[in-house]
Amino acid sequence: MIEPLAASHLPAIQWSLVLALAALVGYACQRQLGLPRVLGYAAVGSIAGFFGLGAALWPLHGPVLLLLELGIAVVLFECGARINVRWFVHNPMVLVQSVLEASLTYAAVFYGLQAVGVEARSAGPLGLIAMAASPVLLSRVIADTRAAGAVTDRALTLSTLSTLYALVLSAAKAQIFANPQESLWHDITPVLQVLLVSAVVAGVLFALIHAVLRWMSPLSQNTAIVLLALIAATAASASGLGGSAPLAALLAGMVLKFFRPQPLPWTQALGSISALLGMVVFVLVAAVAAHAPWTGSIPLAVLALVGLRLVAKTVGIGLGHWGSHTHWRQTLWTACTMAPLSAVALIMTVPFTTISGGETIAGIALPTILLMELLGAMAATWALRRAGEARDTLGVRHDA
Repeated sequence: MIEPLAASHLPAIQWSLVLALAALVGYACQRQLGLPRVLGYAAVGSIAGFFGLGAALWPLHGPVLLLLELGIAVVLFECGARINVRWFVHNPMVLVQSVLEASLTYAAVFYGLQAVGVEARSAGPLGLIAMAASPVLLSRVIADTRAAGAVTDRALTLSTLSTLYALVLSAAKAQIFANPQESLWHDITPVLQVLLVSAVVAGVLFALIHAVLRWMSPLSQNTAIVLLALIAATAASASGLGGSAPLAALLAGMVLKFFRPQPLPWTQALGSISALLGMVVFVLVAAVAAHAPWTGSIPLAVLALVGLRLVAKTVGIGLGHWGSHTHWRQTLWTACTMAPLSAVALIMTVPFTTISGGETIAGIALPTILLMELLGAMAATWALRRAGEARDTLGVRHDA
């Protein structure tokens, strides 16, 4: 006799079908429309979220949160492993651009949201969330368009650095938000704690990965699986100790690049596992973000945040253009690639949801993340093609 389908099995079936559909739509986006696969993943996740599939996951916790942190940590480790710290010695204007665009973004969003009626207590965390770009999404767009060149390298570097700043400050801000005190030391201590814990965990991860790469072949799939398991253990450890799992992975990648300048081929060996993990991340982000209601003054705040963020990043990168050895058109395309918001911004939003007043922050952040995951992916693709660095079927150079 066939047993009736248990209600507890339905979520597993639903999510399996959603992921299958996301894979099909992502493939069609790239094959038929010349758009990055991540856009298809996000579109399917958004539809699932509108039908309520992501509402049960928010606020993120338990295995779902760990899975999302793992997916982000893997990509940020890879992004960190592409940044050569020695490059900043020869071209310090990259750091100037990074600091300018991040600082101006925070200031513009913080004061701009207050002008449209958002309280300063909520505008501060939203400014930090807006500060981060999305190297996770950008790296997938770069892979799908096969982009390479000055704009691609600078965009990935700037988005990774802005994420580094935002992860440190937002994790510290969440602690200050939960326990407000009028003390400078109280404000500085969480920043130092997040940095110290994340740096220690990053050091341990680097030492382990360095030992593995000395013993095992970087081209082996087993090596990739070992590294993935180590990053997963890091994600769990950093969060449990009061640090930031994505930040620890990012720092470990940067340290590994410093001591091993040659490119790491382990991501190729990871193959389908990495692709599946990335797809799950983007579907989850879109599904969770899509369940937030667009009611009351939320649309005005979202549009203000998006507009102010894009203008501030463009101005910041433009001001740092002088002496950066790039053409002004390249500066414009670089600013467009900083538009996306995705998984990192969602992870930064999570700590504020359990704190009094966090509803306003999540209510504005989630629709913004959804909007800029979709529009940001298209903006980054368009910019890389206009810069002449995309080498896919539609990557035709338009500018001399």
